[in-house]
Amino acid sequence: MKSETKYIFSKGNLTREDYSIKLKNDKGNIYLPIEKVKEIYLFNETTITTKLLNSISAAGITIHFFDYYGHYTGTFYPKETLLSGRVVVKQVECYLNNRNIIAKSIVNGIACNIRNVLYHYYRHGCSELKSTLDYCNKDVPSLLSKVEDIKQILMIEGSIWAKFYSDFKYFLPEEFLINKRVKRPPDNPMNAMISFGNSLLYTKTITEIYQTHLNQTISYLHEPSEARFSLSLDLSEVFKPIIVYKTIFDLVNNKKIKVSKHFNSELNYSLLNDEGKRIFIEEFEDRINTTFMHAKLNRPITYKHAIRLDGYKLIKYLEEGTTFIPFNLEKKI
Repeated sequence: MKSETKYIFSKGNLTREDYSIKLKNDKGNIYLPIEKVKEIYLFNETTITTKLLNSISAAGITIHFFDYYGHYTGTFYPKETLLSGRVVVKQVECYLNNRNIIAKSIVNGIACNIRNVLYHYYRHGCSELKSTLDYCNKDVPSLLSKVEDIKQILMIEGSIWAKFYSDFKYFLPEEFLINKRVKRPPDNPMNAMISFGNSLLYTKTITEIYQTHLNQTISYLHEPSEARFSLSLDLSEVFKPIIVYKTIFDLVNNKKIKVSKHFNSELNYSLLNDEGKRIFIEEFEDRINTTFMHAKLNRPITYKHAIRLDGYKLIKYLEEGTTFIPFNLEKKI
């Protein structure tokens, strides 16, 4: 697990001591050098001093809070240092005039990456997937070209995910199948992992967008709203098939995650237990930090960095009118 991200599951107190973050829990003290930490994830009751918050803010560290059940509850967001009024104005202008263009690009990006993920199973004998592969490859671009209203665009997005979920039965064990996506609260092990994985990806995207000039509250596919960073929801969508779902599929098919062992039976197996969360996070971190050769940059980058690059692509579209095309797994750009 990468040193720049720290996951804390135990109860304890977080304070600053010299140039380190000190975690004091029932097992003793753990020291984290501030300069080596980029994100902290807290999954239990934790006391934090204002002195530490001041230091963390100055160092540009984000803290993501989850409750005992693994539900995301909020983020401590450092003071923004990459402010750009020009970019904010451009974001608003785009929302008012060209929102549908960005929204359609994101939905098409979702379809492309879902197709790439499913094609792996199609090549290994799941011929039943051809219908969804054809839908993502041919029908989605055609349908998107005929609509402009955001509600119609969202309906196309919904149909992509619905087809994707219905295909799980062809390559996953029966105990991990779902009839539909249920979020609040999840109603079975698969929905539990999807919700947990989506929350992790959402918070990773928050951290990456923080490193750009973009305003997190101005979005295009999702409605801008109070109390959430809706642009992070937008930019994370195309990475869900690559990071969240490939993590889940590998955990399930390689039997690293088991219903009987890694879910809370007292809550109808609809939430990961602590061991399940740790296993999921380890696999998730390995995947999001996997390096690949970027086709345009011609150098290795991680999927996590690719999220930030999509932020840069959006800025380039806003300022220069360059076509915004989200990350494509097949093309590696």
